[in-house]
Amino acid sequence: MAARIPAEERQTNLVVALMATEIGLTKQQILSSVSGYRQRSNGGTGALDKMFERDKDELRALGIPIETLGDHADPNDLREARYRIPKAEYDLPVDIEFTPAELAVLRLAGSVWSEESLSADAQAGVRKIRALGIDVDEPIIGFAPRITARDAAFAPLQDAIERSVVVVFDYLKPGEEAPRRRRVRPLALVEYEARWHVFGWDVDAAGDRMFLLTRIVGELTVTSDAFPAELREGAGERALASLEAVAAAHSALLEITPGTEAALRLGRRATPAPVQGILLPYVDLNILADELASYGPEVRVVEPGVLREAVLRRLHDAAALHAQGSLRRVVHDGRP
Repeated sequence: MAARIPAEERQTNLVVALMATEIGLTKQQILSSVSGYRQRSNGGTGALDKMFERDKDELRALGIPIETLGDHADPNDLREARYRIPKAEYDLPVDIEFTPAELAVLRLAGSVWSEESLSADAQAGVRKIRALGIDVDEPIIGFAPRITARDAAFAPLQDAIERSVVVVFDYLKPGEEAPRRRRVRPLALVEYEARWHVFGWDVDAAGDRMFLLTRIVGELTVTSDAFPAELREGAGERALASLEAVAAAHSALLEITPGTEAALRLGRRATPAPVQGILLPYVDLNILADELASYGPEVRVVEPGVLREAVLRRLHDAAALHAQGSLRRVVHDGRP
């Protein structure tokens, strides 16, 4: 029995396919080429037709303009209708103008979008469409984000999630001297506070766990030990809800110098404190300590005390390293 593709993944693959060609695709081409439909092609066309119609309705409800193109001679004849998402629907009005600075920001934002980050299933769907003799526009700009500065474990984890197989990696938690080996069923990759996490089922601990990708040590191994793809359904939502619950239970009281970079960046994620300063929710104390220490004198931690000590320890270590470097330069140059 073919692994079930989650609805959100199937709909994403459908959007990619419908954006890939200007002339559109017939329902038969979609059902035989797009991942999420083709795996169920042996189950009868009735159920597939209903699934496709439901997906169209849901995507249109989200504001995605799926066009239905009828026969040229009789537009009302939809027996061989073709479907597409016209890119022109996303074009800006001709009377909008941008300053050079605004264009620079837009180019920077647009540079992270590329077809390279499409899932393997989405790429396979586009290849199948091309094999049918249908022109495919490349790249699909403005839809698929490309993450250029990703952790080394990101790509193999993404592959393991798509194939629903167990991964093995060494994980180093703060305060531990050596990493511990983990066997995990990866269910979702989630970004939270500009950092990537993998959410999954820890096989040895027999429970859901969240792992920060930056704490994975060495190479991650993708095994052939498969697990039911159904376990991935809703995993991303559960992971984000878990992170948000942790952040809601932990907050730091900070005093920040107005008009500084710290005030700009931290103020977006914080709320005003009842008396003075801001309250900043956080998930990981050590990660927050690293960030706060990078702002130097722009931030003062009022509470909790353990966070204040962690930030001070990092500042003292940085000062000590700077002093050692200055001393080495003096000795090397031969100056007293």
